[in-house]
Amino acid sequence: MSERRPSLWASIKEALGGTQQDFTEGSISRGIALLAIPMVLEMTMESIFAVVDVFFVSRLGEDAIATVGLTEGMLTLIYAVAIGLSMGTTAMVARRFGEKHPAAAGTVAVQSIMLGLLVAGVVGVGGAFSASRLLELMGATSGIIETGSGYTSVLLATNVVIMLIFLNNAVFRGAGDATIAMRALWIANGINIVLDPCLIFGLGPFPEMGLTGAAVATSIGRGSGVVYQLFKLHHPGSRIRLTARDWRLDLHVMTRLVRVSFGGVLQFLVETASFVGLVRIVAYFGSTALAGYTIGVRIIVFAFLPAWGLSNAAATLVGQNLGARKPDRAERSVWLTGVYNMVFLGAVSIVFIVFAEPLVRLFSTDPGVVAAGVDCLRIISYGYVFFAWGMVTVQSFNGAGDTMTPTWINLFCFWICQIPLAYYLARTIDMGPRGVYWAIAICYSISAVIGILLFRRGRWKSREV
Repeated sequence: MSERRPSLWASIKEALGGTQQDFTEGSISRGIALLAIPMVLEMTMESIFAVVDVFFVSRLGEDAIATVGLTEGMLTLIYAVAIGLSMGTTAMVARRFGEKHPAAAGTVAVQSIMLGLLVAGVVGVGGAFSASRLLELMGATSGIIETGSGYTSVLLATNVVIMLIFLNNAVFRGAGDATIAMRALWIANGINIVLDPCLIFGLGPFPEMGLTGAAVATSIGRGSGVVYQLFKLHHPGSRIRLTARDWRLDLHVMTRLVRVSFGGVLQFLVETASFVGLVRIVAYFGSTALAGYTIGVRIIVFAFLPAWGLSNAAATLVGQNLGARKPDRAERSVWLTGVYNMVFLGAVSIVFIVFAEPLVRLFSTDPGVVAAGVDCLRIISYGYVFFAWGMVTVQSFNGAGDTMTPTWINLFCFWICQIPLAYYLARTIDMGPRGVYWAIAICYSISAVIGILLFRRGRWKSREV
């Protein structure tokens, strides 16, 4: 008699409660669900950080909001290193788990944390004492500097919690323990949501710290999440467990981690820089067009969170199955995840095309802004089916430790193709902001096609990490 497959509800409960599933065996669809559900929720929690801070900070005036924006710009480099190291960490931990070498995975985790501490230490010392000067270099007015130097100083000085919360969660994802990664963000967000108004406005026994209070609340929240992660990393019940003997420098493993992660850092920087270029082109057409574009992109990014969760699940499945010497199973995992992602984003595209106007009106009632936002949402939505495959293939390369292939794809599609095409359509042939939106839809679709073709060649299967 064949073994009865658990129900969907049972799989959801297991995904949220923690699983001991071996992702190199059994149903691939079930493995995707067990990984993707907590990964989607983890990414949602990460996005809530920024929303919560802006919600409360907006009560303090324009200078406070501007400070948050400028500081986020400075933190982009920290995010780039954190995300890049996370890609390498997930790939190497997943590979060691697939090889059934959890102790070796622990060694990768320790080297990743040490690298994160090193980078964060350099940035923290420099940033803590140079916040005012850095804000000035970013173009801040004297009012912004006076209001926001404390906020910037605190976030730069405590950037270690940003670095570690990314890296530790990368370890858990690579090990297939996505539930712990999700819970760490729940803890961090919950504490941040509670402390934000208390420290900003001085509620109850808390001091009124203004904008600086938002930074303190965020750092305490993330720091609490890091403490939970470190506890779990040393807990006997975790998939990956560190002991005192693991905390030692291993230059060989660290060098390999840096090599694999380098492409991940470049991926993030290339894509982020191209986004800045697109904003610059849209800004030429005035604040109304820019506001509509901003609203449209915010809606798109929020809707993409489940799609990124599915893509991250593919990365873990690829890494673990390559480690288990099951490249065919790794490939099937990617194709199946891609189909699920295509169905999801295909449904989202229909919703966005049909209901674009009421969705944009949730954020603005200005007729010009609404019109620009609707154009943005509808035109970019035409490429969602391709976007779905692009996300999955990029993360699959990353999961295999091949971080440079997506970097070259991004460089070609976003800089050689997207920026010139957006400029040509928007300004040379006078399509206006619509030209930028069409360039995004076209070039992201091209990147997906290239990603699929390169993935089918199969060179990622022989990548050693």
